[in-house]
Amino acid sequence: MINNLHDIKTQLENIVNPEVFNLETNENFAASYKEERRIFLIKRLKLQIKIMLIVGVTITSFFIWFNPLLQQKIYAFQLGFGCELCIVFCWFLCGTKLGIRYPSIIFLGLCWLANCVIQIKTALLFGYVEPMTNIWNLMFLTQATIIPVQWRIHLLSQIGTIICYLGLCIIYRHKFNLSINHYVEQGLYLFWTGIICVFSVHLYEKLRKQEFTAKRELEIAQQQSEKLLLNILPSVIAQQLKTQPTTIADIFHDVTVLFADIVGFTELSSHTSPPQLVELLNKIFSLFDELAEKHGIEKIKTIGDAYMAVAGLPNYRRDHAFAIANMALDMQNSVHQFNYDYGLSFSIRVGISTGPVVAGVIGLKKFAYDLWGDTVNTASRMESHGIPNHIQVCDATYQLLKDDYLLEKRGLIAIKGKGEMTTYLLHGVKFGLMK
Repeated sequence: MINNLHDIKTQLENIVNPEVFNLETNENFAASYKEERRIFLIKRLKLQIKIMLIVGVTITSFFIWFNPLLQQKIYAFQLGFGCELCIVFCWFLCGTKLGIRYPSIIFLGLCWLANCVIQIKTALLFGYVEPMTNIWNLMFLTQATIIPVQWRIHLLSQIGTIICYLGLCIIYRHKFNLSINHYVEQGLYLFWTGIICVFSVHLYEKLRKQEFTAKRELEIAQQQSEKLLLNILPSVIAQQLKTQPTTIADIFHDVTVLFADIVGFTELSSHTSPPQLVELLNKIFSLFDELAEKHGIEKIKTIGDAYMAVAGLPNYRRDHAFAIANMALDMQNSVHQFNYDYGLSFSIRVGISTGPVVAGVIGLKKFAYDLWGDTVNTASRMESHGIPNHIQVCDATYQLLKDDYLLEKRGLIAIKGKGEMTTYLLHGVKFGLMK
C-alpha cells in the first residue's frame, strides 16, 4: 500500500512539474539556454559594431587632422578605412546563417580586428611594434560590458592578442626601448584588466543562467497551472474566471445533459480493496473522458460512481442531442469491452434530458463548473429510474432524435418529484445514417 502511494506521488510530480527539478542537467533546458544566449550574443554584437564604427571614424579623423605629414595622413586614412570595411563586413556576417550559427567567430574577429590587425598594420606601415595597451584595454572592457557572455571567448581573445604581439616582436626583433618598469606596469594593468573582465563576464553569465532557470520554472509552473485549470473548467470559463474573479453564471436555453451510473459498483466495493476499487473506477471514467473528448462534450463532474456530462455549452452547438446520444452509445460499448478485457460484469445505466440550464462557478475554494435546473434534475431521474444496460431519454430529447435514431417507447413512468412521464429507450442509430 505504501509503495503504491509512493508510485502515485512520483507520477503526479512528473505530470505536474516534469522539467523543474533538474533543469541544470536537462538536455532540453541546455539547448534552450544555449539558443537564448546565442540570440543575445548576436544582438549585442550588432550594438558593438555600431559603436566601433563611430569610434573608428573619430580616431581616424583625429590622426588625419593632427598629423602634419601628408604621407602619414594617407596611411592613417588607409588604416582607418580598411578597419571600417572589416567592421562593416562583420555586421554583414551577423545576418548570415554562418554568423547566426557561430557568433563567437564574429566576436573574436571584432576583438582581433581592433587589437591585432591595427597592431600588424602599424608595424607594416611605420615599423612601430610597441604594445598598444590602451586600445587593447578599451576593447576588452567594451566587450565585457556590452557582450557579457561566454567568458571563455573573452579569455581566448585576450590570449590571442598577446600571442599576436609576441609574434610581431619575434618577427621584427623588437627591442624594448623603454624601461623595464614601464613594461611591467603596462603588463600588470593589462593582466588585471583581462582578469577582471573575464571574472565579471563569468559572474554575469552565471547570474543570467540562474535568471533563465527561474524564468523557465515559472513558465512551466504557469503552463501546468493552466493545464490543471482547463482540466477543471472549460477553457472559456477558465479565461473568464482569470479576468473576472467573481461569480460566473449563464443561462443556456438548449442543451442536452447526460447522467451515467455504473450498476453493480456499490456491491463490488464491499469485497474489493479501496486501491483496486479506485483503480477500476479510474479506468472506466478515463474511457468516458476520452469519449467526451472525441464527441466534443463537456464533462461536468463525477459523483461517486456516477458520471455527468453536457453538450451545447459553454459554446453552443446545434447537434447537442446527437453528440450526447452518440457518446451514450459509445459508453455502452466501452463498458462491454471493459468487462471483456478484465473479466467483470459491470453494466451502465444512462439518463438523458434536453432543455434549459443555468451553468456557472460558485464558491471561493475548490470551485467547480456545475449545472442547475429542471433539465439537470430530469436527466438525473432518467438515469435513476432507468434500466441497466439501457439509455433512457425524456420526451424533449426524443423529439430531437426520433428521425435519426432507433428509440423504443417505454410508456408512462412514475418519476420521483416529477410525476408520470413518457420516456423512451435509445437503442442505436438508424441503419441508413450509420457512418
